[in-house]
Amino acid sequence: MAADDNVTPITFAKKPNQNVGYVVLSDKDNVGVALRDLKAGESVDGVTPTDDIPSGHKLALTDMSNGDKVMKYAQIIGYANGDIKQGAHIHTHNLEFRGTDHNYDFSVDTSVAEILPESEQATFQGIRRADGRVGTRNYIAVLSSVNCSATVVTHIADAFTPELMARYPNIDGVVALAHSTGCGMADHGEGYENLQRVLWGYAQHANIAGVLLVGLGCEANQISALVDNYKMQRGPLLRTMNIQSVGGHRKTVAAGVARVKEMLDDANNIKRETCPASELMLALQCGGSDAWSGITANPALGYAVDLLVKNGGTAVLAETPEIYGAEHLLTRRAVDEATGKKLIERILWWEEYVGRNGGSMDNNPSPGNKLGGLTTILEKSLGAVAKGGTTNLNGVYLYGEKVDRKGFVFMDSPGYDPASITGEVAGGSNIVVFTTGRGSTYGCKPSPSIKIATNTEMFERMDDDMDINAGRIVTDGATIEEVGQEIFDTMLRIASGERTLSETHGLGDHEFIPWQIGATM
Repeated sequence: MAADDNVTPITFAKKPNQNVGYVVLSDKDNVGVALRDLKAGESVDGVTPTDDIPSGHKLALTDMSNGDKVMKYAQIIGYANGDIKQGAHIHTHNLEFRGTDHNYDFSVDTSVAEILPESEQATFQGIRRADGRVGTRNYIAVLSSVNCSATVVTHIADAFTPELMARYPNIDGVVALAHSTGCGMADHGEGYENLQRVLWGYAQHANIAGVLLVGLGCEANQISALVDNYKMQRGPLLRTMNIQSVGGHRKTVAAGVARVKEMLDDANNIKRETCPASELMLALQCGGSDAWSGITANPALGYAVDLLVKNGGTAVLAETPEIYGAEHLLTRRAVDEATGKKLIERILWWEEYVGRNGGSMDNNPSPGNKLGGLTTILEKSLGAVAKGGTTNLNGVYLYGEKVDRKGFVFMDSPGYDPASITGEVAGGSNIVVFTTGRGSTYGCKPSPSIKIATNTEMFERMDDDMDINAGRIVTDGATIEEVGQEIFDTMLRIASGERTLSETHGLGDHEFIPWQIGATM
């Protein structure tokens, strides 16, 4: 992991130019990234590849000996596993992960963030709730407390057909939020607390106008305990019921449909109004990453995050296993030592958690990541943290915990995208921006998901799913700042009601995945 100095926003030591053939991200790097498929023996800007090197993969710029540090982004991404000649393809066959050193500096790169006064902030057309919260969408949620009520909540939501909902144009839909846990678990501890935080977070989310909580009745995750623990107030827009008490499946579906119908008029009675960008909370995510993620889409998203923070908003970075090996860059930006140490506590928890389950933190990158040119978790993580921009790290949160600080923050979560975003949304994120290199088609309800392609080839192939092409940083000479501004402007339009491509496809009904920890009993 060790780095001699801090990562700065990417400035290309060699500007992207496909005629050149490769790009160097820092003058300290000893690898370049192929801009196109390179053929063994061709002359490429002073280096002759000794192997065929796929686009996005690494090219050795110098001779290296066994054990030498391999540098990208001016950071160590691994060590040479044997001697490597200039021009060689560097990947899983000759580059290895050797762990992290856990030597951290705290709060040495903090700065005073510039926050615009509200009168100068960017605005969007949001939905302001009676208690002051601001949403970007307007859903009614039918939420299961346990997998045993998953089919019931789905059948209740299915009753609200497009024809019926056309009479309520201000409601984005009735969504069933079903999951696969809630019983066969301890009624205390990390797994139980995770689930309760998620259910409460969704039940009071600004993008949800009304909630019907449905249980079986005998499960470990009792609705009454959730209501009591979080001091939830039942009322016209927060209703609860149990299958066993109501009298079975058919009766519960009928009763549930009736209760949701009672919410429709109130939920429809909203009007969008001008709200400052400070009311936006952005969930940051990357999935199906490739070597371009850390070069195009993620740093451009990081620039948009800096703009959002400048406008008083909040951005939530997550996926703890996918910042592993780059967490030292975040501790340096922690607003205080306590915040930095809270992040390290989560890193150490993950090492112990993975170890007791017989795994390794370097199980990442995934096969798809490796096909896209990512070799080690260090390389993947260094690209992933670029999503977080450059401002102070103002807070670190448990999974699904309510985010109560503005600016750039971190939430502990797995790297599995649906589970990670479920936690971020539970924490209050009312919009999602998701970068992808291989082509993830993820969508989210109740928070709209903007998809950003890292490379032009995939964007053109999957143009029905990708909202923004960050690949033009390489192919068209666009700057990170230009694409970052495009992301920020798109966020404001989406927050105002414009649909993402994933929304036009109806994605989001099956992506509610609370993170399960602990024994199933």
